[in-house]
Amino acid sequence: MTDHKMTDLTKGYPAKDYKVIGKPVPLIDSRAKVTGQALYTDDIRLHNPLIIKILRAPCPSANILSVDISAALALSGVKGVLTGADFKNNFGVLSISKDEPAIARDMVRYMGEPVAAVAAENAEIAAHALRLIKVDYEITEGVFNSKEALKPTDHPLHPELNKKNNLHKEILQEFGDLDQGFSDADVVIKKRFRFASINHGFTEPHATQVQIDNKGNITVYSATQVPHYLHMALAEVLEIPEHNIRVIKPHLGGGFGGKSDPFPHEMIAAKFALDLGRNVKIKFDREEVFFSHHGRHQTDLTMKLGYSRKKGITAIDLDTLIDGGAYGSFGIVTTYYNGVLLQGPYKLPNFRFHVQRLYTNKPMCGAMRGHGGVNPRFASEVLLDMACAELDIDPAESRLNMIHKENTLTTNEFRVTSVGLHNGLTEAIKRTKWKEKHGKLPFGTGIGVACGFFISGSALPIHWNKLPASTVRMTIDYDGGVTVYSGAADIGQGSDTMLAQMAAEVLGQPLENIKIISADTRTTPVDLGSYSSRVTFMAGNASRNAAIRMRRILIEAACDLLEMIPPEYDRPDAPDNFFRQGGRKPDFEQGFLGANPDYADGFIIEDGLIRSEKHNASVTYLDAVTKALEFGGILQTSGTYRAPKLGGKFKGAGAGLSPSYSFTAFIVEVTVDPETGFIKVDKATCAHDCGFPLNPLAVRGQIEGCIHMGLGQALMEEMIYDSGATQNPSFLDYKIPSAFEQPEVDIVPAYSDDSEGPFGAKEAGEGILAPVIPAIANAVYDAIGIRLTQLPMRPDRVLSALAKEREKNQEAGT
Repeated sequence: MTDHKMTDLTKGYPAKDYKVIGKPVPLIDSRAKVTGQALYTDDIRLHNPLIIKILRAPCPSANILSVDISAALALSGVKGVLTGADFKNNFGVLSISKDEPAIARDMVRYMGEPVAAVAAENAEIAAHALRLIKVDYEITEGVFNSKEALKPTDHPLHPELNKKNNLHKEILQEFGDLDQGFSDADVVIKKRFRFASINHGFTEPHATQVQIDNKGNITVYSATQVPHYLHMALAEVLEIPEHNIRVIKPHLGGGFGGKSDPFPHEMIAAKFALDLGRNVKIKFDREEVFFSHHGRHQTDLTMKLGYSRKKGITAIDLDTLIDGGAYGSFGIVTTYYNGVLLQGPYKLPNFRFHVQRLYTNKPMCGAMRGHGGVNPRFASEVLLDMACAELDIDPAESRLNMIHKENTLTTNEFRVTSVGLHNGLTEAIKRTKWKEKHGKLPFGTGIGVACGFFISGSALPIHWNKLPASTVRMTIDYDGGVTVYSGAADIGQGSDTMLAQMAAEVLGQPLENIKIISADTRTTPVDLGSYSSRVTFMAGNASRNAAIRMRRILIEAACDLLEMIPPEYDRPDAPDNFFRQGGRKPDFEQGFLGANPDYADGFIIEDGLIRSEKHNASVTYLDAVTKALEFGGILQTSGTYRAPKLGGKFKGAGAGLSPSYSFTAFIVEVTVDPETGFIKVDKATCAHDCGFPLNPLAVRGQIEGCIHMGLGQALMEEMIYDSGATQNPSFLDYKIPSAFEQPEVDIVPAYSDDSEGPFGAKEAGEGILAPVIPAIANAVYDAIGIRLTQLPMRPDRVLSALAKEREKNQEAGT
């Protein structure tokens, strides 16, 4: 079981006189969740809903010759049957990759793909009706791995792309002088790495309910991470105006990227509601969740790394094939992220990456925690460890010397603003007694290190427009209660609590006085969703800015009551530092006040009073609210966030751009049983630079969750396919870690001050995951002297590697 070391994550930070920010705050929905009061999608009780079941293809590759639904329609209790012919438009989360039908029309592209759907009065009738649907398939030759998918074919999975193979996306970028970089290296190491596809393993299965009113308007309750994108997709697929659709995300039982696409079942449910004029509901069983998948891509990569004693990493050359499955999902973004996210956490002067995403006849892959960056991070950190071993250099010290400095540009023009990793890794080395342990522990026990780097939200939207990245609306009621309205989806990471903290701190209110209404497209402004670790930085800034506008209204009302001249709010000058554009005075003449503006105005709001520091005069908060309401009868503001202009001018320069980046280091200690090949992770020490931790309790939870997920990919998780057929679509067969596998966790503060993050914060939800996996692999090498280059690191692979090492030693006579 996990041993928690309750380190103060704000230790080492400059003293901050905050009342709510930086304090360990339980999530505002935690009581509802632990008492069973929280309503998830399937818990909602609509009036007399029809039950939807989906008929799924029994083969991975086939032409659909005919679909006979007559017997199913004739069954008593069946109210409707849908086939691919009922949907004209495809959809997809990316506007440049809308390749997925709600129901397969002419072609089956993966086993488990929807080929028909039934709506009936109950689940038993719906299941019976599925058995009555007759589909005539012409089985075709499938393609089941990336290398096959590259071969020429007259029958690609997506002929609309006009390609002679199954290539979805290919990216080649090169920076610096690769040849010179390898020439400068003291050692050059090249290895092939292979990674199984893995599933998100979220607790709550996919579920959707649709309510229809007497005017034909629909309200879609769905387990989604991005209500806005689902709203857009529904309008396009159903061919109805967006104002006829409302999307609401209830409580969500985990997402990790796996609920950030629009899904076929959501289109099917909404179509049934419109066609039949009845409420409907659908919930997947676990097998269907695995068929839907959207997990991490199966990856086959070859990486070459050059390392110099004096310069550190001199060059990286990467060639990667990623198996995308049947459809696009976030795949184009994934393809870029496989390369560009290697630009940190170290200086990398010479770099080339070539990534190809292929379509295959398997369930599609998409976004998953640490999106695109996890597998190449494993390769680079293992190769770096190998280089250090060959040169007899301390791998922890070597990493310290290469970490990016603050206020720098990477080779591909990422703007690095704040970096706290050097101090964090230094402290982790000290705490773990690294120098006393590395290379010196008994056989079977080892210690390893690895570092990582991730975005705090994408600076560019995936749907090109000029809307803010996030908008928040805020109101104050007659009794002084504050309500924050945001389209951001709380998927368990605590974003609702973070939004409330923003308002509470700026307005001097207790947290319990703040209410959050989120992820409802009818009542909340647009937010681009919970993915790419964007919510804290972007929605947090928007909430903070809405509160600053509200604060100004209250201060001016207080001044009216005190018969004082209100503060002057001069426009700020343009930022004079490209790397530090936050912390200036708010620009009230613009829609966007600025990033993390300084709202000091000579007043203090606390303990129910608004007090002028200069005159030491005060009025009650409620009196100021009442006075402010006299002006217009309503107290309402909005706040936005817009990313600064960033990036180069080359093709693909926008991929991976972020207003800020997080940095992470792990030192992991393991025990390996050479008789069984079993790896036990004993302790994980983490230094994560998330800027200023807004809620140390939530940060701790995210770190421990990332360790847990990383442990799964490292040691046991893998999707197994046989000619496209999923072999382990259940939690009995798909092994995930339990609480008993969770190691002791020690969290080390890694201070940085990001001028543009809300109150100095950066992401803490995804970037933590990637480096824990290579840290385990490097610790295994320290323990038993073998390098594992295929994930998961199963016991049989450990034993095989040990046997090969023994054979090699015997041949060498050692």
